[in-house]
Amino acid sequence: MRLRRHSSFTLPDISNARKRSRAETERTHYEQLNSELSEIGKGRFYHIITHGCQMNVHDTEVIAGLLETMAYQVATGEEDADIIIINTCAIRDSAEAKVFGEIGRLKHLKEQKPNLLIGVAGCMPQEESTVLRILKSYRFVDLVFGTHNIHRLPQLIFDAINRQEMIIEVLSQEGSVVEQLPVVRDDQYKAWVNIIYGCDNFCTYCIVPYTRGKERSRAPEQIIAEVKKLAAAGYQEVTLLGQNVNAYGKDLADKYSFADLLSELHELPIARIRFMTSHPKDFDEELIKVLAKGGNLVPHIHLPLQSGNTEILKRMGRKYTQSMFLELVHKIKQAIPNVVLTTDIIVGFPGETEEQFQDTLKVVREVEFDSAYTFIFSPREGTPAATMIDKTPESEKKDRLYRLIELQTEISRKRNELLDQQVIEVLVEGVSKTNPDILFGRTASNKTVNFKGDDSLIGKLVDLRITEVRTWSLNGDLL
Repeated sequence: MRLRRHSSFTLPDISNARKRSRAETERTHYEQLNSELSEIGKGRFYHIITHGCQMNVHDTEVIAGLLETMAYQVATGEEDADIIIINTCAIRDSAEAKVFGEIGRLKHLKEQKPNLLIGVAGCMPQEESTVLRILKSYRFVDLVFGTHNIHRLPQLIFDAINRQEMIIEVLSQEGSVVEQLPVVRDDQYKAWVNIIYGCDNFCTYCIVPYTRGKERSRAPEQIIAEVKKLAAAGYQEVTLLGQNVNAYGKDLADKYSFADLLSELHELPIARIRFMTSHPKDFDEELIKVLAKGGNLVPHIHLPLQSGNTEILKRMGRKYTQSMFLELVHKIKQAIPNVVLTTDIIVGFPGETEEQFQDTLKVVREVEFDSAYTFIFSPREGTPAATMIDKTPESEKKDRLYRLIELQTEISRKRNELLDQQVIEVLVEGVSKTNPDILFGRTASNKTVNFKGDDSLIGKLVDLRITEVRTWSLNGDLL
């Protein structure tokens, strides 16, 4: 193998990333590639491995779009690829360990195909420790870039090919908002649409504000134009994405809120509009009023609780109390009686006592979430919570998680039973992996329903009568 060098670069710096510029975000449009860049991939194939949240999934769609503007074609698998990009997630240690295992696994493929380009992208490169580890132990990697400069990928690939060195370009400070990036969508009927990048909340356990940068809203006219285009192309459902969608518009020069954006999207001819994720502290009454209009604004809200104890919420930096959260839920349920609420909950946060954990169970019982993503606290290097004293045994944390899951399972089953024999509209998404005669789809409230039907129904909205209730899914008959 050839000797590896690396281009000059500045390490990503978490302490620097905490500094938030007050300058207005630069907004640009993606420019068409020149002939030199647009033909690099001719006769070559790409493969992307994606980890993490819906934002990462959509980033992968953009990466694929950029690669195809360079004439790359999608490979049937990594063995046939000329470039492999791993789009990474930094939310937990387990996610990082999996990524490094994946990078190491590709070494033998690089040895067999010396001209294969291997890239590491996404949230992990925004951490200094990741870049240093790649430089020390994974010298066969060709390209490292972060979350703020995806639009620069064509030039970075050009440099990696022509300089014969490891190209590293990671920005500690967020870049501009680039509109009209090319996208290869992973689904023909459901689409992701970013509306805001970054997060300014700095919850003490979370690395995202460091890896994704400050909050930067896209222009409303660009979002609306994108959704209109999707509707014209036959898409039935759009999910608006942001680390905190409720913060949308706060950085725009003209006063324009997330509620204003939803009001305009409510008028468009598309069947369903979803969004994720919301922060309870920014969920105002104007937003509730708009969501109560219904129509294409689905009655499903993902509202992360994280903990039901006010002291733990304070230590988490969540900026709301137990009573504030419960009051918000009451207002939402009063305005939208058929609402389905889902949530995220962390157990075993440093210093959490059994009594404080009982407060979380109390809130779960009172709210009756339809489902919950539940986790044991995972310290992330560089965050304040990683240095907090934690004396709770791991066995106790696991026991709390088990009891929380047991309670949520009981509630999820109870909530689903309310739908027995009801007629519900479902967007048909595909064929079951275990039975070719069974189709599956999702309700507006994001519940999975299985039923017998012909695959010509995929991508269509159909009415089903619910005939069997399970804890995490429903069975129905086509009407």
